[in-house]
Amino acid sequence: MTAGLAARTGGGPAVAREPAMAGLVVVAVNRMPAAEVEVSADLVRRLLADQHPDLARLPVEFLANGWDNELYRVGDGLLARLPRRALGAQIITNEQRWLPGLAPRLPLPIPCPVRTGVPGCGYPYPWSVVPYLPGVPAAQASRLDPAPAAVAVGGFLGALHAPAPADAPANPFRGVPLAERAGSFAANLALLTGQAGQDRAGRAAVLRAWDAALAAPGWDGPPAWLHGDLHPANILVSDGQVSGVIDFGDITAGDPAADLSVAWMLLPPGSHASFWSAYAAAGGAGGRAGDALRARARGWALNLAIVFLAHSEDNPVLRQVGRRTLRAVLEDQRVLDGIRGERHRRG
Repeated sequence: MTAGLAARTGGGPAVAREPAMAGLVVVAVNRMPAAEVEVSADLVRRLLADQHPDLARLPVEFLANGWDNELYRVGDGLLARLPRRALGAQIITNEQRWLPGLAPRLPLPIPCPVRTGVPGCGYPYPWSVVPYLPGVPAAQASRLDPAPAAVAVGGFLGALHAPAPADAPANPFRGVPLAERAGSFAANLALLTGQAGQDRAGRAAVLRAWDAALAAPGWDGPPAWLHGDLHPANILVSDGQVSGVIDFGDITAGDPAADLSVAWMLLPPGSHASFWSAYAAAGGAGGRAGDALRARARGWALNLAIVFLAHSEDNPVLRQVGRRTLRAVLEDQRVLDGIRGERHRRG
């Protein structure tokens, strides 16, 4: 739904005020990029009739759009996924190439293409038909059972994070050393300011947590397969249970910490141990899921929280994810600082 959000900003800045969060409020945000081509239900019908005529009589209905793609229901069991701008075309191509090989070994359903489309009917990009996965995004679900969710998502990532081939899609914004995001982190943090008397303390807490993450040893294993954009809007929930993972548009390879940041976005602190246990049991990080990986994952969660807060004028769902994640990371860091302080006092 939001593939590449950390990488891209679009449109002119607008001004908005949000409630204080660790001394920070959003004051400059960006809207999602405008579509570069017009996509409509009628276009989907014509493409299906031209390239997949056996699907042409199914009803077609607009479902949603993200930064890069528009989604249309096709009958009861399918979705058409069409890029709305050129950048989305590469996303579709990556999904078409890599998801069929990954899907069979993953323990949760993913939208693996069941049909592919080529440019036609005046439309310039490749496109896909994928299964319709039931559920609603976890970010909007009325109920999520945290204990089974921790096991489901941890196990999913453990299965996904196998060594990737050398020709896996490159992504300069995810899976890279956390220090390479320092410039964008500073720029996004500069878009956030605080209310009187809170700003200095709030920024100091954020920067302490960021510095702690940067101090962790880097990833020394082979580049692992990554979802690349795993947050609560890309995890589906049905009847309180995790039912699928969607939007692999940022699929790439690198440091697993980028994906593992989802623990702070999705789960309460009491479920983190189960998350990490399930991840290790599924073979995640080749058995290297130690303190350094957790520290980097916490840093990625902080980075993405700042991104979501700074670039979500027209996406209240991700803005709320940003608020919750920032709270979770800073509280986690406060607890860790307290533990270290107590150890220091005891000598």
